[in-house]
Amino acid sequence: MNLLRSLLEPIIQPALDKASAVIPMHWQIKGAHAFQGLKQRAGRARPIPVFRESPLPEVSTLALRDIDVSNPFLYRQGLWHSYFKRLRDECPVHYQSRSPFGPFWSVTRYEDIMYVDTHHDLFSAEPIISIGPQPEGLELETFIAMDPPKHDVQRQAVQGVVAPKNLAQMESLIRSRTADVLNRLPVNEPFDWVQKVSIDLTSRMLATLLDFPLDQRHKLAYWSDVAASPPEATGGLSNTDEAFDVAADMARTLSLLWREKEARLAAGGEPGFDLISLLLTNDNTRTMINRPMEFMGNMVLLIVGGNDTTRNSMTGGVLALNQFPGEFDKLRQNPALIPNMVSEIIRWQTPLAYMRRVAKQDVTLNGATISKGDKVVMWYASGNRDERAFDEDPDRFIIDRKNARKHLSFGFGVHRCMGNRLAEMQLRILWEEILKRFAHIEVLEEPGYVQSNFVRGYTRMQVKVTAKT
Repeated sequence: MNLLRSLLEPIIQPALDKASAVIPMHWQIKGAHAFQGLKQRAGRARPIPVFRESPLPEVSTLALRDIDVSNPFLYRQGLWHSYFKRLRDECPVHYQSRSPFGPFWSVTRYEDIMYVDTHHDLFSAEPIISIGPQPEGLELETFIAMDPPKHDVQRQAVQGVVAPKNLAQMESLIRSRTADVLNRLPVNEPFDWVQKVSIDLTSRMLATLLDFPLDQRHKLAYWSDVAASPPEATGGLSNTDEAFDVAADMARTLSLLWREKEARLAAGGEPGFDLISLLLTNDNTRTMINRPMEFMGNMVLLIVGGNDTTRNSMTGGVLALNQFPGEFDKLRQNPALIPNMVSEIIRWQTPLAYMRRVAKQDVTLNGATISKGDKVVMWYASGNRDERAFDEDPDRFIIDRKNARKHLSFGFGVHRCMGNRLAEMQLRILWEEILKRFAHIEVLEEPGYVQSNFVRGYTRMQVKVTAKT
């Protein structure tokens, strides 16, 4: 069978590649959806790990081998602090052999996470960055899940959009849009901060980065939510139809946008400075649309990357200042602390809880021997609360924390988040504009949390704002 495959592959693969370049991408996805439906009905589909929510035990009652920090309800139930602290203290490089997501190592201390993140020669980002697999039939290729040199080539193609000069030009637009959103908020009346502020602001920014129609920006937020929370990664009940429907809609819409820009360039038009134009004008990525899984993967990466970090930090900052009201007083007295507070928000929130790697060879890390091929999970959420790195009570939110900028939330090494400066600028402007208008933002009830072991996010948060007099 292997011999037959090796003989046929040079013949079949070029034909498949040619078909992929000709058949509209959304029809390819619809075909994959139909095929997966057949597999499910025939009982041949890959099983999906499913977690049923029930009260989780206190970590002190568990044997070390039974601690599974991949449980997607750990954050919703507020137990993640104690689970990770025990691992940091007793077993900082911890092996979980029986997780529904498959066996993996948890790296929970700051210094160990830094080591893994900065040694791409020992730990590969391929083929994916999540603990669980991608949805079957939607196995996307993204440059965040590639190793050098391919990673470097694709990243370089779009990095210019967040170059310092371009960020400086964006600042006035971000400020005007932020002011517009805040000016529309009801005063002294309850409303959902997640919907009215966090989602609206980040979807506006995404529309700008992609040169996407502003009146359709809600699609970007919805696509991001579905793409970042597949049941295979979150341990939820599967909604395969929604995932494929979103992928098809995204493929059709973004393919048309790509082709429009491609035609404009071919007619002698000037390229824009949006992400799609940058990909089109780079020799290494201008034909990416002919490779559907790579095209879709990188579109998803850019949309999710431009959404989750900023959006959930916009909500997390308000929550943190309510949980630590003395810090809100400190902020009002000294608005110059905003830039440092932005770093502290991103540390305290840690919008993405982890990144996954695969050991390229046998590695000894903090006394543990990791075998070649093992999954290794860097828990940024734990490293950002490591007492060894943040000695001033890391569970507290302190807006003038001296080393807030050393947080792990953007990653380190070759895969460090390329949009980190844009995210910081959006958050800085938001708080500058908030302090101009509002004396206080009161969180009225416990927020709703996303069911995920990857995205540390919010589904809702009722607040009431008081105008500045």
